[in-house]
Order: sequence, then C-alpha cells, then structure tokens
Amino acid sequence: MKKRRRWSLVWIPMLVVVIGLAGCAGGAGAGGAKGKITLYSPETPDMSKEIGQAYEKANPGSKVDVQYGGTNVIVNRLIAEKDRPMGDLWYGGGGFLPFETAKEKEIVTAYKPDFAKDWPMEKNGIQIRDEDWKWVGTEVFVLGFIYNTDKVKKNEVPRTWDDLLDPRWKGKLQMSNPAASGTATLTVMSRMMELGEKEGWEYFRKLVDQADAFPDSGLGPSQAVAKGEAEIGVAFDFMAYEMKARGEKVDFVVPEKTPILVNPVALVKGGPNPEGGKAMIDYLLSKEGQELLAKWYHIPIREDVKSQTPLTLKKVMPHAQKLDVDWAVNNYDRIRNEWRKKFE
Repeated sequence: MKKRRRWSLVWIPMLVVVIGLAGCAGGAGAGGAKGKITLYSPETPDMSKEIGQAYEKANPGSKVDVQYGGTNVIVNRLIAEKDRPMGDLWYGGGGFLPFETAKEKEIVTAYKPDFAKDWPMEKNGIQIRDEDWKWVGTEVFVLGFIYNTDKVKKNEVPRTWDDLLDPRWKGKLQMSNPAASGTATLTVMSRMMELGEKEGWEYFRKLVDQADAFPDSGLGPSQAVAKGEAEIGVAFDFMAYEMKARGEKVDFVVPEKTPILVNPVALVKGGPNPEGGKAMIDYLLSKEGQELLAKWYHIPIREDVKSQTPLTLKKVMPHAQKLDVDWAVNNYDRIRNEWRKKFE
C-alpha cells in the first residue's frame, strides 16, 4: 500500500499549547448569538436534545432546533440542501472520517474557535483539527470490546483484534454491519491498513465465521451483549460505559492497538445563522459544554474537565493505531461495497 499522510486518530494532550488557553475560552456560550440555531447531530437523541437545551439556558433568547439522524443521513441531507442550506452546524459522526469526506462535497466551511486558535493541525503526527479549519475535535472515541461481565471473566477478555478469532468466541461475538454502520466500516478499514487488503479480507472471512450476528446499528452489538445474547461486541467506549452506568452487566476493554478518533463539530456552509452556529461551536468547546459531553461518558478534549469513565486522554494515548487517513477517505465507499459483495 502506497504510503501517504499517517496520523494517529486521537487528540494527544497538548498541555502547553492548548490547555494553557483554557482560561481564554470563557464561560459557556460567552457572547452567544441569539435566534434560531439548527443543529444536525447523529449522537443519541437524548444527548443531542440536552445539548440544545443547555445552550438555550446559557444563552437566553436563543432557540436550538435539534435535527437527529444517522451520519450518512445527515451527510446526504446536507448535500441535498447544498443550494439552500437549512442547518447551521453539524456535531458528531463517530469520528472525523465523514467530515473529511464532507469537505470535498463543500457542505462545511471554515471556522476557527478562540479556544482552538493556536492549535496546530497536528502534533507529533497526530491530527486534531482540519488543516483549513473545516472541523475541530470536541472529544475522543475509542474503538474496542464491550463484554458481558456475567458471562466473561476479566482475564478472559480479548486484548487484541486477533484474539477475536479464538474459538472461545465462536457464536458469541457481534460486530455491526459495515455495509450500514460507520463504526463497523472503521473497524474493517483499520484492519486493512494494519494487515494489507488481502490478509485483511481473510481476517474478516474468519471473523464472519466466528460472529453470531452483524446488526445494522452501531449500537446493536452493545445491546446484544447487555442482554446476554452475545458475550463480546465491537463498540465505542461511551456505549459500554453508558450502559454500565445504567446497571447493565457490561464493561469495556481498550485493545493494545486500535482506532481512537477525534469526534468533530463543523459549521455548515451557507447556513441561515452562521453566527449562531459559531457560538454553539464555542459552547461545545467551553468548560460547561465539555462537562456536558463528559456526562454522556465521552472523553472530553479539555484536560481541565474530568472524564466520567476510567479512560482519560493520557490512558488511551499509547493504544492509538496509526491510520492512513487519505487512504481511508478515498476508499471508504469501495470497502463498504466490497463487504456487501463478499459477505451479504
């Protein structure tokens, strides 16, 4: 595979460069624009709604219209509305790969938040924002393994992606469907970059034989594990910790090397209320906004905000897999289509 830019998809703490600016970020929504702000978000409906309500409370006179939908649905909607945009900002998408694709479609535009104004594009080979400020990271997601604590002992849990091929997990494992889920597409592409395409497809041929099911929803494997229908599932960290906090018998393991993604926010190009969109981006990076994201078990990008899970930026940093972002963006649709041909 031809080498291109290689970035580890995690925001590494930049104490001197970034967190030193924490005092400059201001309070939640400082100077926030009033009026109606339309937020597109694929994050859980309850979380997306709470973000809108919290912004309204911090900015009297504002009204946030939260439009929830899956990442692909939102991207297609933004494309369809390109000549007459209806949204002001887009937050979340299971990592920044969809935002990289969106740049080429010219549906997002540049904005440099005050809090992030001194961020370099990448630090020590790690990208934390778009080179042209078309998106900025708000938090970090870790791709790993959720497991049922009633059925799996802690010392039995897989520690690497190859461990999923152990006969111990045959018929007891779930991963979402890469033809439908961005989470699973990321899983497939990360293995391709680690092993090469030929060996990567062979790995998934074996994994398909191991798996009990491939639900379309990215949340599906976590739900199956919580119900005891599966013992192991491929999931993002926050899915597992949210369920654990509700009393479900689940826990989460970070593989030795795994994709760790910055989850971004972006300003919609030509949106009806650009100042409102910018103010809401500022809010998501403010201490109050970051505390709200942490409340939903997301790892905040600000180090002066406490994570509500056992995972912190410092702890996950050594696990970050280096991914070829250019290759991922250029081959995203092809890999999904090949999965359909091979396994559906």
